[in-house]
Amino acid sequence: MSIRPQKPAPGTPAPGKLPLTELAELKARRQPIVMVTAYDAPGGRLAHEAGVDLVLVGDSAAMTVLGHDSTVPATMEEMLVLTRAVTRGASRSLVIADMPFGSFQVSDEDAVRNAIRFVKEAGADAVKLEGAGVMLSRVRAIVAAGIPVMGHIGLTPQSATMLGGFKAQGRTAEQAAALLQDARALEAAGCFSLVLEAVPAPVAARVTRELAVPTIGIGAGAACDGQVLVWHDLLGLYDGRTARFVKRYADVGATIRTALAQYAADVREHRFPEEQHTYAMPAEELALFEAAASEHREHAHDRS
Repeated sequence: MSIRPQKPAPGTPAPGKLPLTELAELKARRQPIVMVTAYDAPGGRLAHEAGVDLVLVGDSAAMTVLGHDSTVPATMEEMLVLTRAVTRGASRSLVIADMPFGSFQVSDEDAVRNAIRFVKEAGADAVKLEGAGVMLSRVRAIVAAGIPVMGHIGLTPQSATMLGGFKAQGRTAEQAAALLQDARALEAAGCFSLVLEAVPAPVAARVTRELAVPTIGIGAGAACDGQVLVWHDLLGLYDGRTARFVKRYADVGATIRTALAQYAADVREHRFPEEQHTYAMPAEELALFEAAASEHREHAHDRS
């Protein structure tokens, strides 16, 4: 892994970070790339301590953190706050900010302006946006501004309604061909990587072989150059329905519920706090405090 001495320009990684240019080298070496979503500083820190390569501040936060039913309600201001938090924690993993719905669809100018905010105000190393077609112009404009872009095709949650819901994409020959065409176009537009979501494994494998840039799969099979999962899904923190491609590596939610229930019981039964959880004061200071408090109470009684 090469080390860069400073961060001289937007999108250039800080010292110790994996340069974006090395992702293609990992693909060439068939070294799988690891990406995970995170939404706060502890999540970013834990991800980089675990050796995760890429941390995506996903607009999935709208559902997992903010309580919405879809990713659409996530706003720029919310995503900027979350991205700033993650970049404070993930000092070594590359941080990619998910551009929320409405932040890039209207015009190239809007897309560039908001991408710049993610880099300048939140410290992101790159941005991700969904779709191809007219979005190719957005990709080219953001890349021309010096900001790396990750593409996202297949199931694109921001436009899930138009796709018929949260369903696998590219399951017919025609759809698969269109997906491959979109992937090629996004690579040509300047994307450094592509997320393939809910795509049949053979289709994702063909796309991966066709591209020079790495693919990151989520429900797209093992042939992708890397994998990504949502933090709350893999740790068992999300109570909603999870997709079939999710593997739960821990049930942290159950652990938290048990701990909170025990805490509540201890408080109600006067088992917490114990002496070791409290602070003492010198006896002479306590005596002075008690005397002053008693004197104040007597004066207050006299005035009444």
